[in-house]
Amino acid sequence: MKVIHHTGEPDILIPAEGTYPYVRGGVSSWIAQLIAGLPQYTFGIAFIGSRTIDYSSKPLFEFPKNLVYVVEVFMFDQEKKPPIKKMNGNPKEFEKIEKLYQWFREEKKELPFPKEIKSLDFYLNTIDESMFFYSREAWKFITQKNQKNCSQVPFIDYFWTVRNIHLPIWKMAKLAKFIGTKGKIIHAPSTGYAGFLAALISHDQSKPFILTEHGIYTKERKIDLMSSVTHLYSKLDLFTESGEENYIQNMWINFFEGLGKMSYNRANPILSLFGVAKETQIAYGAKAELCSVIPNGVDIHTLGATLKNRPKGVPQIITLIGRVVSIKDIKTFIRAIRITINALPNVEAWIVGPKDEEKTYAQECYELIDILDLKDKIKFLGFQKITDILPKSGILTLTSISEGMPLVILEGFAAGVPCVATDVGSCKELIYGGEQSKDKALGIAGKVCQIANVEELANGYIEFLSDETKWLSAQKVGLQRVKQFYTQELFLKNYQRVYEETFAQINNPLDTSWQE
Repeated sequence: MKVIHHTGEPDILIPAEGTYPYVRGGVSSWIAQLIAGLPQYTFGIAFIGSRTIDYSSKPLFEFPKNLVYVVEVFMFDQEKKPPIKKMNGNPKEFEKIEKLYQWFREEKKELPFPKEIKSLDFYLNTIDESMFFYSREAWKFITQKNQKNCSQVPFIDYFWTVRNIHLPIWKMAKLAKFIGTKGKIIHAPSTGYAGFLAALISHDQSKPFILTEHGIYTKERKIDLMSSVTHLYSKLDLFTESGEENYIQNMWINFFEGLGKMSYNRANPILSLFGVAKETQIAYGAKAELCSVIPNGVDIHTLGATLKNRPKGVPQIITLIGRVVSIKDIKTFIRAIRITINALPNVEAWIVGPKDEEKTYAQECYELIDILDLKDKIKFLGFQKITDILPKSGILTLTSISEGMPLVILEGFAAGVPCVATDVGSCKELIYGGEQSKDKALGIAGKVCQIANVEELANGYIEFLSDETKWLSAQKVGLQRVKQFYTQELFLKNYQRVYEETFAQINNPLDTSWQE
């Protein structure tokens, strides 16, 4: 771990897993917006990455003055490990790990979190990295688990999966110790490793832990694991029975579900961006009375100023702003463009976002474009300023298989661009209207389609690009909706209230509701 920026002490520490400041996208933009919009507070970032080589060599964001501390750790980098030495290990301590596993599996929300596992000392001194990786008791623990639960899985595969699953736990424990007392409040934008780090610090330092989930982390990790041909565990034998693979896959899923439960068990408040996400959090174990919704907001003034740059008529350009990765389902977008151009030959498609995160997937997209003879019709533009791109766009699209509340849709509305999107996250609420009757009464700002439905997406593109009256109506609704319900001012006002209430709790010695 390494401190890359330190100019003061933060009021609020944000553990950021795979996002700000090394990755652009919705969560990173949200973090940048929050820090810049609340200059009365100082912020710190604990960046949690996979491997150093997976990210840019330098931050992609300029640090504002009130971002005073940035530390980074990479969970799967090769680094000096504890020296291998013979040790027996303590069976009673491994019983505590078994107790934690049982709590992970238990569905009853009222079951108390194992007290011993809350302590940072447990990970650093009781069962430290050396004991878990090198002791006789650890070997016995792993072999017994393999024989009892999945004897059909080759032991070598099971062994390394257990090692890889647990390695980041000690990295997070070391990072929590390294961070020490920095941050009076911990505010995590996800569960997972960021939420685990937040829970560790919160328990160890008796600090409030605020959780804001953008997408549902556990659900997204399930999608990642199920859609990946390797998912951190691979076999080249195409004829292997799927049972072995599925068990390894489920080990990772159960682990991420457990991390989610640990976050929900400690965080207060537990926030989400839209109603369906809140209900999903409750289904995954969050207490309903702690859950509430704070939607995203965008700078309608800057984006609205781009309206004067729009050409007359409906630009025949369909724009997808996002990373070229499998969860964004760029291939479905490409196929939909083929159908669209068959009907509207003058249409052009732009893909605006980085394409180096999943290089194999990006190459497959290029090959699909060649196969469908779309090289002259689909352009990869890389990172661009949205204020330059949106005025030239006729339709904004999102073809993802999982999302939270996409900022890009709100940004498009504020710049006067209707949206055709898949039915993920809050897309239906944004395009058709949310729970408030006033919102629904505004009308529709585009079209929502089934996930991976190529024809439905293409029909949506054709419908709005070929009917200016319908397009203008959708544009008007989008502008009204974002101005009434999704402004940056409202977003920042809501988080200022959350922070003020939390600091008031800290400063009130009689209020121990956020403590043990």
